[in-house]
Amino acid sequence: MPDHPGFDGTPRPGTLASTADLARLYAAPLDRLDVWDVTVIGNSFGGWIAAELALLGSPRVSGAILIDAVGIEVEGHPVTDISGLSQQEIMALSFHDPGRFSPDPGASGPAPDMVRANMAAQAAYGGRSMTDPALLGRLGELDLPVQVIWGESDRIVTPDYGRAYAKAIPMAGFTLLPGAGHLPQVEAPEELLGLIWDLGRL
Repeated sequence: MPDHPGFDGTPRPGTLASTADLARLYAAPLDRLDVWDVTVIGNSFGGWIAAELALLGSPRVSGAILIDAVGIEVEGHPVTDISGLSQQEIMALSFHDPGRFSPDPGASGPAPDMVRANMAAQAAYGGRSMTDPALLGRLGELDLPVQVIWGESDRIVTPDYGRAYAKAIPMAGFTLLPGAGHLPQVEAPEELLGLIWDLGRL
């Protein structure tokens, strides 16, 4: 599992300035490993990267699963700007049941400087709004199956935002996951994995 360049203390080359740049970077290992029939899966910012990977048109990529992805602009449903929010406020927006994930005051966590650096790196790729105004239109070019999965309680990007994502993709399905928010792989991992396997059989 790679760290995006610029995250967690890693350098970010000046040539990497957009989410599409990241997608091209991550497409290269598919060629090196000579893998085929790849389904790319991503959550949130990773979902945007997965969408960009699918848009590259590589014959190695046969499908995509976008989980509470950001990246598109949807009128009336902006991506929530979390930059000025407290950790508790972010948790309340991110989880169906934030009480299950209250941070342990005695536990060590990422240093504030590292958190700020990661947010700055993410903004360098996705801008403050975490969107690309052209992405919604470009999604219409996808000619592979895509599953869009959304946590029912997501308040970072709402289910209506997810429906707009799926509607923009010709071969997309949309599934709402109850009991989960913006991070289903954290809050409902077994349910999410079961759903992914079930959708793969369709």
